[in-house]
Amino acid sequence: MAKGPPKTVTLAPDEYAARYVGRAADGRQFFLTNPFVPATGGEPGREFLALYLFDKAGALAGVRIEDLGTRAALDEDAARARRAAMLESLGPVKFGKVKVAPFRVEAFGVEFGFIPQPPDEPGEDWSVVVQPGNYMCFWSPWTSGEYDT
Repeated sequence: MAKGPPKTVTLAPDEYAARYVGRAADGRQFFLTNPFVPATGGEPGREFLALYLFDKAGALAGVRIEDLGTRAALDEDAARARRAAMLESLGPVKFGKVKVAPFRVEAFGVEFGFIPQPPDEPGEDWSVVVQPGNYMCFWSPWTSGEYDT
């Protein structure tokens, strides 16, 4: 039987979706990322910039989400400048692994977060999906820092 969702998930920096992961000088953990709503059924979708802040134990402590508009209309230079400003707002940072608790928040009418998903079949394990966009999926062992895309 599946044991239930994890209390925390380890996230390790990489060169893909977890490029900006670490700790601020005050000990807060952070994850700066680009969630998105995919374009479907004639809808253009949306691009976002999200800064998730966690306390030392991994509980969500703050969220800043900016709507960057549609992918087709995305101003890459403006998005890079906004990302740099968000990162700079943290002060000195050290990139590295963090442990974060699953969470969900709503902004712009969209659900964001590290959202636990129950198993499809009895006996299978839970997963944790980063939404919107379902662009990262974590599985047991929760301490590996690895994810599927």
